[in-house]
Amino acid sequence: MHESAPATSPSSVTRLAGASVVFAALLAGFWIEVHSIGLTETLGGQIAPAFICFALLLAPLWFFGFGVVEFLARIQAIVIRVLLPAALALPYLIFSIPRHEFHWVYFIALALIPVTAAAIVEFSQLPQKLTWQDFAVLLGIALILETHSLGGAWPYPGLGSLPKLYLADVVLYVYVVNRRLNGIGYSFVPSSSAFAIGLREWLFFAPIGIGLGLVLHFIRFYARVHSAIEIVGAMLVTFLLTAVPEELFFRGILQNLLEPLIGRTRALFTASVLFGLSHFHKSATFNWRYVILAFIAGIFYGRAWRSRRQIMASATTHTLVDVVWSLWFR
Repeated sequence: MHESAPATSPSSVTRLAGASVVFAALLAGFWIEVHSIGLTETLGGQIAPAFICFALLLAPLWFFGFGVVEFLARIQAIVIRVLLPAALALPYLIFSIPRHEFHWVYFIALALIPVTAAAIVEFSQLPQKLTWQDFAVLLGIALILETHSLGGAWPYPGLGSLPKLYLADVVLYVYVVNRRLNGIGYSFVPSSSAFAIGLREWLFFAPIGIGLGLVLHFIRFYARVHSAIEIVGAMLVTFLLTAVPEELFFRGILQNLLEPLIGRTRALFTASVLFGLSHFHKSATFNWRYVILAFIAGIFYGRAWRSRRQIMASATTHTLVDVVWSLWFR
């Protein structure tokens, strides 16, 4: 007999309702930003399909952080749980069909990638540690991202975040709903401890990162003045489109899975090495300076996450590092 699904509490519904209001406000801010950077002209005036696609791909990352998994946990049929993430291909339809740019190859790939990953982990009954199935899924996701295999689905400047959002949605669904991995710490519910830990690790890293970056001639200080709106906007964009997807993959999942196998310290070091190496392609040649600094930053991101196993903590550190770099040192 199947166990009965847990009832959804009124507090969960209230939390999701509040998250929906904030999400709508975020989308309004993104809409203004999209027009300010000239993306409308890049897309030939057809901004609505691209924006709806973006909103739909951002929605899983956002609402999973406020407990939507409690609703998904009520799905008892394994087949439905495995097939459901095929819906992640729908945003591509909304983007491509109005523009007469639909390609079956991309649609089928976008539908099959999450279903395949979900099936691999759902039917394997995996332990709470890294297995060959995890290795296959995570390596596949990483290769798709690093080789830009899905770039042709959204082939316009300014839409580079869409494949990354899509793959983050895949990883999040597969490891929270199908894999049921413990200790990811994926929550956006405000937490003073998460912010405090994130700020602490940034303060630890800042003198090291800035000092080494200057010595390696990787960064240079620019005495710029930015408005509060610019700073807040940069933090929101960085948090949602860069920090959260990367911290989910490298800390919440990879470091998490490695800890039972090789211990906390080695897991931290290994995840940070891989995080550093993932930055090798940020220029035309192997960018060893970026790799070194990203590796060191990854140590502090990993420390932030494992302190209380909160993605919000490591994403806070990550966001502060990237925003300070982009606004004053890039």
